[in-house]
Amino acid sequence: MRKQNSEFKTAFTSEAGRDLKNTDYFGFVELDDFACYVMADGIDDQTDAVSARLAVAAAVSAFSEAPSMKKRTMQACLAAANRALLEAKSKNKLKASILIVLTNYVKFRYGQAGNIRLRLCRDGFTRLRSLDQSLTADLVREEKVEPDKVAVHEERNNLFAYLGKEKEFYPFVSKKFKLLSGDVIALYTRGIWENIDEGELKDAFEEASEEPRELVDNVEDLLLSRQPEALGKYTFAALFINKVFTDPNKKRRIRRIIMITIPILLMLAVLTTILVIRYRKREEKRVQMELGYTDTIEYVQADNYVRALERCQEASELAKELKNARMQKELGNYQKLIEAVLSAQEQLEAEKYGEAQKLYQEASNRSAYVDHAGLDYINDRLALTASYITVYDLISLGDTLAQNLQYDKAEEKYLEAKAIAGKIYFDAGRTMAMEALEKLYEDQKAEKEAEEEERKALLAQQESGANYTAQGDAAFAQGDYESAKVYYTSARQVYQEMVDDIQCRAAEEKLASAEKKISEQDTKKQEAEDFVKQAEAASDAQDFVTAKTCYLVAKDIYASLKMEDEVEGLTRKMEVLDIKAGLAE
Repeated sequence: MRKQNSEFKTAFTSEAGRDLKNTDYFGFVELDDFACYVMADGIDDQTDAVSARLAVAAAVSAFSEAPSMKKRTMQACLAAANRALLEAKSKNKLKASILIVLTNYVKFRYGQAGNIRLRLCRDGFTRLRSLDQSLTADLVREEKVEPDKVAVHEERNNLFAYLGKEKEFYPFVSKKFKLLSGDVIALYTRGIWENIDEGELKDAFEEASEEPRELVDNVEDLLLSRQPEALGKYTFAALFINKVFTDPNKKRRIRRIIMITIPILLMLAVLTTILVIRYRKREEKRVQMELGYTDTIEYVQADNYVRALERCQEASELAKELKNARMQKELGNYQKLIEAVLSAQEQLEAEKYGEAQKLYQEASNRSAYVDHAGLDYINDRLALTASYITVYDLISLGDTLAQNLQYDKAEEKYLEAKAIAGKIYFDAGRTMAMEALEKLYEDQKAEKEAEEEERKALLAQQESGANYTAQGDAAFAQGDYESAKVYYTSARQVYQEMVDDIQCRAAEEKLASAEKKISEQDTKKQEAEDFVKQAEAASDAQDFVTAKTCYLVAKDIYASLKMEDEVEGLTRKMEVLDIKAGLAE
């Protein structure tokens, strides 16, 4: 996530110069949360020319096994590089300088052994420079050598820390430094700093754009333009931090810490007097949390996502207070699902069907984390959204065909769009399709007057079928499934007369849905009656809690069926039941 939400660009150059072999080496690895950049400079191994490569490979491998930017990780990388050179089978003893940079895309630290240099430039100014681990660097610190004389001082390569030391290997590990967007980090070997002074490098940094390759090429051009007689191997790498990672959860973590710390401090102050009260409140919250969790599931199953979100958020707050990690995870998954559905619904209502489709697909993926809850509704919405898009696509295709005078094919697309719009009760789309058809017919009126009456009749039939379908949809939405069945039957008859198989099948599907709902209502009515019988039996047995529970379940079923008389009757029965329960106490 950090790498995806940051922008680190790297470029480098590494050449042998007039040496027989290039014994410098640079390598890096950028993982999701951490990155490692390593540069090594082989010392006195012109024959083998493997020390730098072995050191870089060992450091990168050690980092990749346990990526982080902790101090011990840096020490492990340096130790691995040193061990690789000590254990290498070579006729010559291998030695090298090394510099490693570790970052989490927010901060960085570096470690070094030798005289490879690092520079951090910010806003055109040098904010950080590494110090060589050499005798010359010590003399500079003691003010015995001027800083601008280091590049030609005879002890500049007399190192007290380098790879290949068997004893007293003490590399330097820096503290962490914060990165800002626009920072530039450069790593370069002695082939660069021996031939280009610090002032010229500073000028090159100030002229850098947002592309590291330009800086690398400018430095190399500057080096080669000097045409130094003894120019050996050289390596220069530039890391451009165009964007650092910003943690989106920082404020939330602080807020959670505050929410947890304050109650703990308060409870410690009054612990002796509130233990019993705290326990009772905790139990009450736990019950409310579980009730909220159950309500969330039920509202999702009932496709009431607004209410589901309210109950889910309430339960989530209680889960946080109770520190119930399992419930927080469950509720968190439900909340993500609900928010995705609600966001998709907003886009759908705003007629942004492409965005709505993406969000419904995201919701479908989220459903897998909550036992596929709400998947049927989401799939219905996906199908509906796809139909909306199809309507617009068909109208657009029809427009193109009409412009190319392919009237029959254009009419086919408009009619198909109109049919789909009618099927999904999409008034705006149906109106657009009809308007497009009307315009199409006006354009070809001169050549199709003979077909006008037939077209009007067809439109009338289609309108009749669409109206029956729309009336059926309206009745279905209001729960009047018997009326919906009548309307859908009429629509099917119209479409059968029209020999419109698509609309006929659509009407048959809607008719089947209405019949299914009627059957479900009958089942629910019978279920409610069974609960009423159970309640009456429990009441006779003076089990008033069970009786009231059964009455409540039956009442909810009647309410969902909009059977007001039965709801009112059960309300009166529960009032009588409460009186009985009171007398029994």
